[in-house]
Amino acid sequence: MTSQVQTTRRWTRDRSALLRVGAVGAGLALMLAGCGTLMPGGNTTGSDGRPAVAAGNGPGVTEDSVKVVFVAVDLDAVQKMTGFQTAPVGDQKKQIQALEDWVNDNGGLGGKKMEAVFRIYDAQSDSPAAEEQLCNKITQDDKAFAVVMTGQYQTNARPCYADRQVLVLDASLYAMNEEFLEQYSPFLWTASFPEYDTFVRSYVKVLDEQDFFDGSKVGVVASDSPINRKTIEDLALPLLKDVGVEPEVAWVDTTDTSTLLQGLDQAGVTFRSKGVERVMFLGGSRMASVFATVAGSQEGFAPKYAISSFDNPSFFVNNPTTIPEGTTDGMVGIGFHPPQDVPDSQLKFPTGEAETSCIDMYAAAGIKFESRESARVALPYCDATRLLKLGADGNSGDLNAATWAEAVDRDGSQFQSASGAGNALGDGGRAAIGSYRVLRFDEATGNFVYEGPEVPFDDK
Repeated sequence: MTSQVQTTRRWTRDRSALLRVGAVGAGLALMLAGCGTLMPGGNTTGSDGRPAVAAGNGPGVTEDSVKVVFVAVDLDAVQKMTGFQTAPVGDQKKQIQALEDWVNDNGGLGGKKMEAVFRIYDAQSDSPAAEEQLCNKITQDDKAFAVVMTGQYQTNARPCYADRQVLVLDASLYAMNEEFLEQYSPFLWTASFPEYDTFVRSYVKVLDEQDFFDGSKVGVVASDSPINRKTIEDLALPLLKDVGVEPEVAWVDTTDTSTLLQGLDQAGVTFRSKGVERVMFLGGSRMASVFATVAGSQEGFAPKYAISSFDNPSFFVNNPTTIPEGTTDGMVGIGFHPPQDVPDSQLKFPTGEAETSCIDMYAAAGIKFESRESARVALPYCDATRLLKLGADGNSGDLNAATWAEAVDRDGSQFQSASGAGNALGDGGRAAIGSYRVLRFDEATGNFVYEGPEVPFDDK
């Protein structure tokens, strides 16, 4: 009888965890999906397979204005639904207005007025169909020149905008490798995050240097998307093998919350049965938090976790009662995105010219942030706006994605992201962040801390 009661209690506990995380999974930034398709209409591809750029001004460009759509996720609503703690991001619509005012008070976009359009995207119902609908609205109804994206994680979103000649300034923690960025060049860019292959090279190198693997059985939780699978199979696994690691890989279908939960739960079962003692994540921000909450609660399974900015470190600090005790013990990896990595006590806020300039832009509109984490959305918005202005101001003649890209390739070395260190733009670079620091959980302070100097991402 006692055994039956214990089993029932354990099933109830696990079911409650699944239900709780299921609600959260719907609201967290959704990961890469399985098989997205290009949307109908728009331009065709060129002879090299890349989207061909039409001559003349791009969509949304008139004689005196340039239309830019900013996509936001209602994160405060997500927090209310889930109960998870996170720093409030403030009035995103007001923030976009402040950026529009700053651009237009400082010469516009190449002399043209920036016309900013604000759109809320319901990430809780994220799906390929929902993202196609949003793409249609932005490209056909708004007729935007550029879209600044947050909260869109299905694989059909970015190809849709590129197919419609719309410049994409991605402000999401979406893993984009060099091949993917090149495939959709000159339309696809990120002003706040690194290129994924350089991240993977540096990540494996640092984990080896920090003795994370330490002869232990390693498990890799991997998003089963075309980009991520190719990066892991062609790059991550060979690199791990070079340092003596042959991991157990759990491929997770992240198309929706149900498949995500099932995949992560099964990964935990497999890892526990095969004696996995170290776990790392490759593919995006929500897998680590959900895995630690669901799979990590399995009896007798207490691995050490690797961590990176792609894993949303602030979740583990803000929600200690949601994850099993000891989850953060020994966490180490690399960080490149201070707004979600470390507290202001570890890195003065604001720091550096770029971050200070962005905060000043918002302050001019009466917008203040209680912490860097509160500005985790506003800073990437500012990065995208500043990069957009850099390319437009350096352009002469028609303004389209190709001419804008030419200007950024020429002048991109002048750009510094407010969201991270280093600079990888210019001469064909499409992702701005160029450096990282070792990231470690400090049990004494209960926060993540940076260790050592900034190090350029390994691009070889």
